[in-house]
Amino acid sequence: MPRLFRHVMLFFVLIFTLSGCEIVKWKATQDGESLVSAGYSEQFLPLKEGGNIKYWIGGTGKPLLLLHGFGGTAISTWQKEMMALSQDYQVIAPDLAWFGDSHSKGLPNLTTQTNAIWQLMDHLKIDKVNVAGISYGGFVTYNMMTTPERIDKSIIIASPGPLFSEKDLDDLCLRAGVDKPENLFVPQNSDEVRRLFDNVFYEKKYIPDFIADQIYTSYFSPWQTERTSLIQTLIKDRDRIAEFPPKNLPNSMVIWGDSDQIFPLESGIQLSGYLNAPIVVIPETGHGVTNEQPDVVVKLIKSFLS
Repeated sequence: MPRLFRHVMLFFVLIFTLSGCEIVKWKATQDGESLVSAGYSEQFLPLKEGGNIKYWIGGTGKPLLLLHGFGGTAISTWQKEMMALSQDYQVIAPDLAWFGDSHSKGLPNLTTQTNAIWQLMDHLKIDKVNVAGISYGGFVTYNMMTTPERIDKSIIIASPGPLFSEKDLDDLCLRAGVDKPENLFVPQNSDEVRRLFDNVFYEKKYIPDFIADQIYTSYFSPWQTERTSLIQTLIKDRDRIAEFPPKNLPNSMVIWGDSDQIFPLESGIQLSGYLNAPIVVIPETGHGVTNEQPDVVVKLIKSFLS
């Protein structure tokens, strides 16, 4: 039976390869169709500075904004959580600028990124929102928190806010075997995509060459100059958001994987103390918390928001 299974899988891989079918794009399409079936709609908002933000919206209840991490999209990061959370909340999940189907003609930095999300909230006439962000989306979340009158509760996942130092970045580069952070987060080819995934996920993933090529083409090849700038300007953004008194920030929760290789657990513990916020540590989990532990993330979000 195992041999038969291998032959069947090889057959399907061969069919997909010979037919030129883009499996990665097919998977994203299937996930989008499942969201539509669950009541979501795909929308686009023109930005004041030029460009547009693509976002998914679905469900009813209090608004809940979900912000993805670097290199991802709303669907690739949050699809399973979106399906579950829309039963209790009005979920808004955008592709951040210069990711997925979104882009801005503004300067590629955290301020432009965050202003685009505020434009989306204004367009939807949402005065106050719950927000959850992972990794780079956590930086956007923290930046939004410095407008506390518009945030109900916030959830930061695997993102240190202003509490990362040059030594932390040096240590990250050493662990990943790169010279600069942007060399890790803005891969230039499919092998560098594998290197990024090896650092993001707790369990190493086998990725065939043709799949790695499709992931690179679909998710990492666009907007490389702008994404590099997003990484490089985070130092100035860190210093700016650090000026906001943490005691004035909204009620927050921190979620971390115990085996995070991007921002180690120590960063999460420091942020928890800085925000005076509870931290939930998920065992046998890396940096890709929402992909690795979607059911746990859903339960934690529901528990905290309720």
